[in-house]
Amino acid sequence: MTEQMHESMTSLIEESKLYPQEKLAQIKKGAKKLNIGIPKENSTYENRVPLTPKAVGALTAKGHKVIVEPGTGEAANFSDEEYTEAGANLATGTKEVFQSDMIVKVEFPTVKEISWMHNRQTIISTIHAEEKDIKSRLELLNEKKAIAVGYEFIEDKAGGLPIVRAMSEIAGVSVISIAAEYMSTDNKGAGIILGGITGVPPTNVVIIGAGTVTEYAARTAIALGASVKIFDRHLYKLHRLKHILSASVFTSTIDQVALRKALTEADVVIGAVRNEKGHLDKIISEEMVKGMKKGSVIVDVSIDEGGCVETSRPTNLNKPTFTKHGVIHYCVPNIASKYPRTSTKALSNIFTPILLGMSNHGGVDEMIFENKWFMKGVYAYKGFITNYHLSKKFGLRFKDLNLLMAARF
Repeated sequence: MTEQMHESMTSLIEESKLYPQEKLAQIKKGAKKLNIGIPKENSTYENRVPLTPKAVGALTAKGHKVIVEPGTGEAANFSDEEYTEAGANLATGTKEVFQSDMIVKVEFPTVKEISWMHNRQTIISTIHAEEKDIKSRLELLNEKKAIAVGYEFIEDKAGGLPIVRAMSEIAGVSVISIAAEYMSTDNKGAGIILGGITGVPPTNVVIIGAGTVTEYAARTAIALGASVKIFDRHLYKLHRLKHILSASVFTSTIDQVALRKALTEADVVIGAVRNEKGHLDKIISEEMVKGMKKGSVIVDVSIDEGGCVETSRPTNLNKPTFTKHGVIHYCVPNIASKYPRTSTKALSNIFTPILLGMSNHGGVDEMIFENKWFMKGVYAYKGFITNYHLSKKFGLRFKDLNLLMAARF
């Protein structure tokens, strides 16, 4: 009897293997194909492009559609032919580009460009809060229920600002050569070479701020033999620079007496301060500027956030300088645009993996929901301003993006 029961059980087990087996199905998100538009910048002072032809090729190879306005890459020495060979489609006009599901550009969109957008579109661009009509343009984006992402706010997984850092590196490297150019008598400067030579005292360079721009500017100035003094409000930033530069540089917290004295001796002053909590103070007063040497040079890199020098006002690449109280002021907001090919490659290195990741996550909403570092870049979401500092600055209604994403409307 026992043997018969054993045979019966064995038979049942073998038979059961033929039946469908219950198993938890693995949930796999389907990658979403992106439809990306890259318009030509309408400003004569913006030469950068968000994506190189090589980056476009990496996207089209994955099946994504990229449409480019003719002439988009000319200023950065990228031809239309290079983009089409990479798989991009050439648009018949700007309006066609703005019909794409996602717009990736450099400058903040104009009123006219926003009018071409359709509802619930995604736009990735810079947003210089000091530009005119920003409030009205933000309101228009809200009316379109756009998802808007700002270059300046996008973080990486380590909590850094990758695009800000990349553009700051370019600005830091170039700012010393810019200052050197305007110190020559050809540009009505003091006629002093930037750096130092045997038997002649070195050039005095004063830098306000202790971030990335300062790091790269100080390295370049020190390599040329200049004497560098760095001022910042935060000791930890000054400690960091002292360690990184591994050279004898003067550092100080922003003390009005020490700063004023340093400015009277300065040949070059670089303003490289980022705003804190949406506000940037004027650290160098007009009285301090009056006390500077005639023919000295101020390069206010902070001008894209309002500037840290009281006498600064925005200029452009066609007319980059003005003279006030005998001091030459260089106040171009987008210094990186002076070197557009390098800047474009830097932007592409950051955006290509972001866009590919967006596709893998299943779209921009999922990308925001699953990545807090990317969420930080979103300043407008489907009818709401989600950046607290922007909402406060322009008196617009603020909504916490975490709450909006939780609602998942």
